[in-house]
Amino acid sequence: MGEPYNVLFLCTGNSARSIIAESIMNRDFGQRFRAFSAGSHPRGEVHPLAIDLLKRLNYPTDSLRSKSWEEFAEGQDGAPELDFVFTVCDDAAGEACPVWPGQPMSAHWGVPDPAKVEGTPGEKSFAFAETYRQMNNRISIFASLPIASLDRIGLKRRLEAIGAGEAQPRQETA
Repeated sequence: MGEPYNVLFLCTGNSARSIIAESIMNRDFGQRFRAFSAGSHPRGEVHPLAIDLLKRLNYPTDSLRSKSWEEFAEGQDGAPELDFVFTVCDDAAGEACPVWPGQPMSAHWGVPDPAKVEGTPGEKSFAFAETYRQMNNRISIFASLPIASLDRIGLKRRLEAIGAGEAQPRQETA
């Protein structure tokens, strides 16, 4: 099959959404993908509700940590050559990004930040569960793509459609 594709999920704080995405990709699709997560301004810790959710769903959590996207920038020792970079929050999509080794394909897969939800413990837990559901759906669609047989333009359209909540890109009209 060859080497797995390297995927980086980016967010501002790297405490919830990108961590959840990294966990889903590594556990459920680790035979084809190696996932990482990072933030432009990492909080320095993974949100406790993200850890609780992942543990309840039997995801490994011991190695999860909030880290800077600088760890993955070109020229950093040990930085993997990235194949895909997905921003999962609105803030990171509009920020200047470092140069990524390997010229990865990128797309924006924005999801509301569950860490910003205020309310009861149940409402907060629901927000994290909803983030998990959205990321799991998008990652499952992405993992099912015939990546090797798609040209770059076709693949880019598919990645953007996934971020827009569509399974397939819209057909262009003349």
